[in-house]
Amino acid sequence: MPATIVSVINQKGGTGKTTTTINLGSALQKLGKRVLLIDLDPQANLSYSLGITEPSSTLADVFAGKVKLMDCLQESNGLFIAPGSNDLVDVEISLVNHEERERFLQHLLDEVTGFDYILIDCPPSLSLLTVNALASSDEVLIPLQMEVLTLQGLGQILNTVKQIKKTLNSKLKVKGIVVVMYDKRRKLSAEIEDYLKENVDEYIFQQRIRLNVKLAEAPSFGQSVLDYDASSYGAKDYLGLAKEFVSLA
Repeated sequence: MPATIVSVINQKGGTGKTTTTINLGSALQKLGKRVLLIDLDPQANLSYSLGITEPSSTLADVFAGKVKLMDCLQESNGLFIAPGSNDLVDVEISLVNHEERERFLQHLLDEVTGFDYILIDCPPSLSLLTVNALASSDEVLIPLQMEVLTLQGLGQILNTVKQIKKTLNSKLKVKGIVVVMYDKRRKLSAEIEDYLKENVDEYIFQQRIRLNVKLAEAPSFGQSVLDYDASSYGAKDYLGLAKEFVSLA
């Protein structure tokens, strides 16, 4: 069976997008799945967080035709990563004049075999790279922080997904919304969660990702939270999310 390709998106920075890509991917791997992470963000935070600081080739080289995608992959604790780099900014500029500019990544991923899941960490903007990710994907996963301003962005994301589904990728669907950085002590968290349940049709994962210092510490050691501290709330929450994620297939 071909891999299920999932874009993890949120056009606002600092919302747990990269953290979710890494730790959901790691949790899926712990469940016996073969997982590839695509670092499509020019900031390359995902690569850095997994200890990949000086790869011999990156996703930018793949876009430039210098290397095949399968040949640029790095391995970290059972996960496979296509590293990102700042050069992806130049890639995006060069794509503008490309005839198949929205489907370039799709053609690259067509060459990839041997994985159950491919998770794409998208840039924190609705850019041409993000459009490429959505055009390539089967599903979209949206990490959502319990803040008022993030609700404004959610509507924009959902509208973009609808537009891509209509024009570029009819199979695209929203897998669900993941509540991240959850603090049950804050009244606002409960209020926003109630709002989502009443006003959003998309699936909201029952597993919330609680605020946890281990999630913030793990990247300093180049590890997912499940490898850094398997007993932490962060590890337990992402493992629970992975189980729920797989059950919805």
